[in-house]
Amino acid sequence: MVAYVPLILPATWLLDARGLRLTALLGAGLNAVGAWLKCGSLAPQRYPLTLAAQAVCAVAQVFILGLPSRIASVWFGPTEVSTACAVAVLGNQLGTAIGFLLPPVLVPNTPNDIDLMAHNISIMFYGTAIVSTLLFFLAGVVFEEKPKYPPSHSQAVLQNKPPEDYSYKQSIINLFRNIPFILLLISYGIMTGAFYSVSTLLNQMIVTHYEGEEVNAGRIGLTLVVAGMVGSIICGLWLDYTKTYKQTTLIVYILSFIGLLVFTFTLDLGYLIVVFVTGGVLGFFMTGYLPLGFEFAVEITYPESEGTSSGLLNASAQIFGIIFTLVQGKLTTDYSPRAGNIFLCAWIFVGIILTALIKSDLRRHNVNSGIMNLDVKAVPVDSPVEPESTTLKIQSDL
Repeated sequence: MVAYVPLILPATWLLDARGLRLTALLGAGLNAVGAWLKCGSLAPQRYPLTLAAQAVCAVAQVFILGLPSRIASVWFGPTEVSTACAVAVLGNQLGTAIGFLLPPVLVPNTPNDIDLMAHNISIMFYGTAIVSTLLFFLAGVVFEEKPKYPPSHSQAVLQNKPPEDYSYKQSIINLFRNIPFILLLISYGIMTGAFYSVSTLLNQMIVTHYEGEEVNAGRIGLTLVVAGMVGSIICGLWLDYTKTYKQTTLIVYILSFIGLLVFTFTLDLGYLIVVFVTGGVLGFFMTGYLPLGFEFAVEITYPESEGTSSGLLNASAQIFGIIFTLVQGKLTTDYSPRAGNIFLCAWIFVGIILTALIKSDLRRHNVNSGIMNLDVKAVPVDSPVEPESTTLKIQSDL
């Protein structure tokens, strides 16, 4: 989380300047390097090397997390773009699910047999390194920059713009002048940061009320993420079918708030099956929100870069995630899991209000529908290019 915030701007600049393929290869390559470095840290005195390796992987994720919405926009048409984004986000959720499931199985707690523990950790580290390396080579073989023909009118418009008309600095300024995007930036950070906090502290919350249930805590975390994967796909399909970005985002936000309230006040009932159900419902809506936020941001910020808008959303989520995890962890330790969860509920309620205030200006959808908005431009207002002649040129080229 800490690495993401200062590196997001250089990473999104690289995505805009050098494209999808180089960015994906850099992320996959660094992830593989970090994984192999961990394989060399299999001794208690080499823990600093483990941290250094994890730092390399942390840098790698900066290049990966912003790709879903960019890939969806570049490669998929208007009727499939939101579903494509949801499927791409699925990869991040799948990794989290595997992280909940496999480590407790591969590395059981064996404090009396350090050699066995080292052997088990080595299996996990080498397995991760081999998979990461395979993915890097696969990306190098099959990953292409863009299709031969633009999949949508909005992409065709962007590809017809002269490169000299684009300014990364101006794009960032335009985004921070966009009030609906700022509201979404904060509300997305609150929701996703809350999800990060719940995921991080889930084991502690479960074990507080159900002693010795570490394995089931991992399974509940898995349930939360898998349910979220289903929620992501359903939300993506729904957006492609209805294009109701704000309404869907607001409804999912409200249902996440209700889900967290129910989870909070049923956690200590003494029935693990109840926690499985409420955790699944919570994950369905909270994780299902992720592609909604990405796609809504792309719509209200078009024609700015999808990678930049989604990267800023992720940075907001990391910042809120760090703050929420620290505060909720402190409240959980000093008082109870209920106190920490109520803290999150209060913030999510604020997020509902901010989401309700967002003006739904679906710029990309309007362009794809043939509604050309001359006020939408990715260049400064004082650019010497005349909007009218630019629009005519684009239309004639198409």
